Amino acid sequence: MAGVWPLDPPTVARLGAAIVLERRSAAPSSHERRSAHPLSIVVGRDTRESGEWIERELARGAASAGATVTSIGVAPTPAVAYLAGARDFDLGVVLSASHNPFGDNGIKVFSGHGEKFGEADERAVEQMMADSSWAVTTRAGVPIDAPELLDEYIDHVQRLLPRTKALSGGRIAVDLANGATTTTAVRVLTAAGFEVLPIGHEPDGRNINLGCGSTHPARLAGVVVEHKCRLGVAFDGDGDRAIFVDARGHVVDGDAVLLMLAIWYQQQQRLTGNTVVATVMSNIGLEIALRERGIAMIRTPVGDKYVMEEMRRNGFVLGGEQSGHVILTEHLPTGDGLATALAVLRTMETSGSELADLASALTTFPQTLVNVRVKTKTPIDEVPEIQAAVARVEAALDGRGRVLVRYSGTEPLLRVMIEGEDQATVQAWAEEIADAVRTTLG
Repeated sequence: MAGVWPLDPPTVARLGAAIVLERRSAAPSSHERRSAHPLSIVVGRDTRESGEWIERELARGAASAGATVTSIGVAPTPAVAYLAGARDFDLGVVLSASHNPFGDNGIKVFSGHGEKFGEADERAVEQMMADSSWAVTTRAGVPIDAPELLDEYIDHVQRLLPRTKALSGGRIAVDLANGATTTTAVRVLTAAGFEVLPIGHEPDGRNINLGCGSTHPARLAGVVVEHKCRLGVAFDGDGDRAIFVDARGHVVDGDAVLLMLAIWYQQQQRLTGNTVVATVMSNIGLEIALRERGIAMIRTPVGDKYVMEEMRRNGFVLGGEQSGHVILTEHLPTGDGLATALAVLRTMETSGSELADLASALTTFPQTLVNVRVKTKTPIDEVPEIQAAVARVEAALDGRGRVLVRYSGTEPLLRVMIEGEDQATVQAWAEEIADAVRTTLG
């Protein structure tokens, strides 16, 4: 909650200073710039009413540690990531709580190469925060306003689809979640040649994500059907993810988007390693559809930072999450909802297919989830009865389904998730594994 520890003014100022101090003390690495000039930070925020004071406090702390802060105002997360890498900034900071309600807020940090801080970076900043040998001075830190820098990001993202031909004049409904993409999306899509029908485009500081955006696509679906739009796209509050709606009003999620983009990249001979990176939450239907086309899929833990780490390690060009985070390394090393929308439109343009036709390549398999309360979180590989039950189910699935058994990170629960071709069957198999859990750990 913004205004309450750990997101109160003194803590935000201390964080601003800690980020700068940690960067100064860190040993240079192959993927980070180092220079003699004072550290420079580019900051963008979403439309929450708390964003402006958080920005001021962050700038105050950063200035006390000798850094300068340049603000581009309300802007999507990927705009900050792009400018951090393209301009001579050492860091990028985004003030946003993504798809959360307006009362929340958060601070995301990007390196000078536009890459989101990893766990090691975050731990290093936390250690600096805990170091009692230093304090934030009272020195004022006023952000330098430079909203015109946003134009550079817009120029960059437009390269994915400079101008349509086959789709020119098509009507698109766009839900901006009353958030950060209110400064970019309509402008870019209109310039590409579309008639844009915006909703969720009147932010007031408190209505971000309120019944709109990528987590609430029902209103968008209604608008698409009512106004006979070719498709709809809904962004989240900070603009790093996108969910689509086809002309019939059916929601198209990140799994379907990954599949259609993977096919396009493969056809263009640009799918490095013939591999797509997704998370453990992507449906087995995506994995099977990719496999049938000779495309491998690597799974990571949930979180776009884990997807990006895997992509960077192996030079892969496409990855993402079912929730709509899609990473296109030809564009940026982080998710960008607007870039995803342009890539989908590019696929429609070059293939001559409508969104519904492209999405139909994915058959989503039925899924069931059973939560079992446990007394202890004994490692699964140390419980033979559970291992045996999982092995029986995996053998029965025979590559046409998936078993995921994991403990909750916050509750005394073991979650049993199974995907397969028949709902009743996967439910029965989930209960079989759950019974083994109850017998041994319940």
